[in-house]
This record gives sequence, C-alpha cells and structure tokens, in this order.
Amino acid sequence: MRHRKSFNHLGRNRAHRKAMLSNMATSLILHKRITTTVAKAKALKKFVEPLVTKAKDDSTHSRRVVFSYLQSKEAVTELFREISGKVGDRPGGYTRILKTGTRLGDNADMCIIELVDYNENLLASKSTTTKATTRRSRRGGKKVDETTAAVEVKEETAETKVEVVDEAKEETPAENEKPAEEENKEEK
Repeated sequence: MRHRKSFNHLGRNRAHRKAMLSNMATSLILHKRITTTVAKAKALKKFVEPLVTKAKDDSTHSRRVVFSYLQSKEAVTELFREISGKVGDRPGGYTRILKTGTRLGDNADMCIIELVDYNENLLASKSTTTKATTRRSRRGGKKVDETTAAVEVKEETAETKVEVVDEAKEETPAENEKPAEEENKEEK
C-alpha cells in the first residue's frame, strides 16, 4: 500500500531519480518541448515549475540555487535570460502536458511536456480567433437599467397570455362541430 506517499519514485533510487529529473529539466529548458511518459512528465512538472518561479528573481543566490538542481550553465543562462522574461507576469502553470497515445513497445502512456509561452501554434490560433465573450446569468435575461422598460416587458407578456387564452377558446367550438358533422354522416 502507498499510504501517504507524496510523490512517484519512478522505479529508481534517489540519486538516479534526481539525475534523471535534472537531465529532463535541462532538456525542457533548452528545447522548450520534450516527449516522455506521462508519469515522468508529472514528476518533471513538480521539479521544474519551482525553478521557473525562482528564475523570476534574477539574483546571484537564486542562480546558484537553480544551478544546484540543473547542473548546467547553459540551461541556467537560458532560464534566467529568455524564459523568465516571457513568464514574468504569469502566476504559475509554466508547463503543459499533452497526451499523445501509447508507445508501441510496452504500451506506456506517452505525452509531450512543453513550456506554455513557447507553443507558436497555440499562440497564433489565439491571436487570430479572438471571440467576444458574453456573460450569462442564471436568470437567463438581460439586466434592464430603467424600470419603465421592465414594466413594458411585463405588459407585453400579459397581452400575449390573453391572446393565447383567446386562441384556445376559439379552437374549442371548432372541435365540437366536427363530431356533429361525423354524426350526420353516420346517420345518412
């Protein structure tokens, strides 16, 4: 049983897991997108997002802390120069996991993990298809500022109710005439 186990060990000991996540985080920072299994991507997301948050504060201390996790000067430079500038206003959620299906060899669930602000396809589609959004209330109707307009709407609904009732009364005698005609035909 895995009661109160807070993270996935990924079938590796501590040193192997730490080296693997460091390597994957470096690749993600340098290439902006990598393909891996879903379990590793979820573990990588927990590993890399605090580092991106740390990169927002460009100080010597934060650079040293990030370097202790990544062990790559190129990745640290890339993170603090380019990535921190792009995600400076974002409050979190720097990565996105897109599931791609299963791997042929062992049927493992595969995915693509990418940095959110670097997917040109999604950014281009958002800029071209900006749709006007409407707010909807539970009441279903629009709010009317003037009370006279609300009174006019109530009067209109009352008139339509009266018209519906009148139409129902007109249909009732017509229905009564049909059976009388049918009785006359049966008698002949």
